[in-house]
Amino acid sequence: MPNNKSRRLRKKLFLDEFAMLGFNISCSLDVKDSDEFDALLNQLVDFIETQELSIEGGGDTTLFSALIYSNRRYASATNDDIAAIKTWLDKNDVINNVTVSELIDANYGI
Repeated sequence: MPNNKSRRLRKKLFLDEFAMLGFNISCSLDVKDSDEFDALLNQLVDFIETQELSIEGGGDTTLFSALIYSNRRYASATNDDIAAIKTWLDKNDVINNVTVSELIDANYGI
């Protein structure tokens, strides 16, 4: 099926050359209570924001999953961003079984 959407519409819908790429993370956690979970989550969010990324997701004291994407308009996360986040997660003692996806379309999950 041919894609005959105008450039303006592709931009508005974040399609084709305007697609924003991000990646999923998931991991198991070994935290004692919700206070420790909140502190860990705050550290993760602070690190992600220093990379000019945003995060959406959630979990509890045993599991956590999220989508990470660029916080700049029409920008995408990169493989370097994936490596930086994976390194940060792997260095933390209470985070185990880290899974990081390849880059995907952050708006449509493809």
